[in-house]
Amino acid sequence: MSLAGILAGAILPIVAVAGVGFLLGRTVGVDPAPLNTVVVYVLAPALVLHSLATTTFSGATLARVAGATVAFVLAMTVVGELAGRLLGETEPRLSALVLAATFPNAGNYGIPLSDFAFPDGGRAVAVLYVGVQAVLLYTVGVYVAARAGGGSGRAGVRRVLSIPLVYAVPVALGARWLGVVPPTGSAAMSTLGLVGDSSIPVMLLILGIQLSQTDYGAALSRVGAPTVLKLGVAPAVAVGVATLVGFGDATVARVFVLESAMPAAVTPVILVGEFAEEATIGDSDVSVPEYVSTAVLVTTLLSVPVLTVLIALLRGGLVG
Repeated sequence: MSLAGILAGAILPIVAVAGVGFLLGRTVGVDPAPLNTVVVYVLAPALVLHSLATTTFSGATLARVAGATVAFVLAMTVVGELAGRLLGETEPRLSALVLAATFPNAGNYGIPLSDFAFPDGGRAVAVLYVGVQAVLLYTVGVYVAARAGGGSGRAGVRRVLSIPLVYAVPVALGARWLGVVPPTGSAAMSTLGLVGDSSIPVMLLILGIQLSQTDYGAALSRVGAPTVLKLGVAPAVAVGVATLVGFGDATVARVFVLESAMPAAVTPVILVGEFAEEATIGDSDVSVPEYVSTAVLVTTLLSVPVLTVLIALLRGGLVG
């Protein structure tokens, strides 16, 4: 498929729905918080349960995806830390850079795009990636965000225990292992599938609303490093991890790389808003939340051409 075909078939539907959310945020002033709550506590867990319970991928393949996701996040944390120190960054900007460079927007952006780009199994791989990353976000991510604000963040790590998305992964895999998954056409699975499918457009609307509320202003000129790390270095690291892990399934490997190459995630903005809200970047008046929010906006906009080319390369056999 040509780049124009990939753009029209995989990228533009994502941009269009997110664009509607952006307009809603700018014109109506929609608060994304209630929508986030619905997604985190109802829609996304249903999507994870249905996708993982019905996937045809083997347990070994799913375990490799989980292990590779952990390896990628830890590798990018180290890369971001080293890059920041080599650039002479100090706290809190160093931790803000690490957060923006490490965690991809694998949910709101990644799940729909993986589904469009690789319809034969892309969603199942993406939702497992999101489930594993959720644990890492509220452990590694909370620690880094708290460090930016001068605290330890240990209490915040406990939040991972209250997120249904985290439990959806072992429940779905456990049901598969025990052989108690209801038939695909049953009322229970049909309902679960309907609820889960509704999460995709809602995720994209939330993405657009959140971007519409980003105050980038003075921080725009300061996010070059996280942008390069997120859109340039992260895909290369993901290819390296995929090669080392050896998934044995081309679709799984390609979706893993695509998920890892997503723009900066929105959740770290929430984390730094709580743990480093008052911290500013150096001697400027740019706050840490503004810095991370700007990185999210810039990487999301630039991801359109970058991901179009990446999908073409992946479909052409970049990994497999």
